[in-house]
Amino acid sequence: MNFATFHDLAGQSVFVTGGGSGIGAALTEGFLRQGCKVAFVQRSDADEFVKEMAGATGNRPLFLPCDITDIAALRAAMDTAAAEHGPITVLVNNAANDLRHGLEDYSPEEWDKAQDVNLRPHYFTIQKAAPGMRAAGGGAVINYSSISYMMGNGGYVSYATAKAGITGLTRGLARELGPDGIRVNALMPGWVLTEKQMEMWATAEDLAAMMDRQCLKTHLKPEDVVGGTLFLASQASRMMTGQALVIDGGVVVTG
Repeated sequence: MNFATFHDLAGQSVFVTGGGSGIGAALTEGFLRQGCKVAFVQRSDADEFVKEMAGATGNRPLFLPCDITDIAALRAAMDTAAAEHGPITVLVNNAANDLRHGLEDYSPEEWDKAQDVNLRPHYFTIQKAAPGMRAAGGGAVINYSSISYMMGNGGYVSYATAKAGITGLTRGLARELGPDGIRVNALMPGWVLTEKQMEMWATAEDLAAMMDRQCLKTHLKPEDVVGGTLFLASQASRMMTGQALVIDGGVVVTG
């Protein structure tokens, strides 16, 4: 898939959470192809992905193994990324886990664990990146939320709650950081069919039901959200902040 080129992104220091698989891998590749200096974290090994990207794009990403629930380790990874690539000027909070669960037997510990993955890191990555962005004269933050909380779906309430929280976080920090030239926006994907989604959740019935709701009759793939992310990172969207950009094939705005 060919993406539009945003010339101002070339040379930018980009940091992506969960950037070695699923949507995150597509985002890493998209930024690499813009000529960005990309660092990413994730818990699982991504060495083969790094080699693949270096060969495919001629631009090698920096992989920093990290469990994003460990905020100290996450901050240290961001320090390493900044030391290698310069102050982070584009931050993409992508990592998430949409684990299914019911109401009755879900413990406080499980609830906290879900928020530790799906919401808490967004706040602390922004807190860490903001001083460098401020010193650089501005920056862009893209927080991955989801249409899941807008659809009223059951079965993953902790995930949906976190995604709603991300939208609130985005709007609050857009106001707080705007005077420093730091833009904070959310991207709201529909059901993006990553390998994980196909293996774990995508039944034939659910896929058919989603297709019935979409205006555009093609299932979303990871590369379908890359262009919107690049747009929000670039100066093409320089007067956009506090916004929630929906890329879902036409579900939530049409009922």
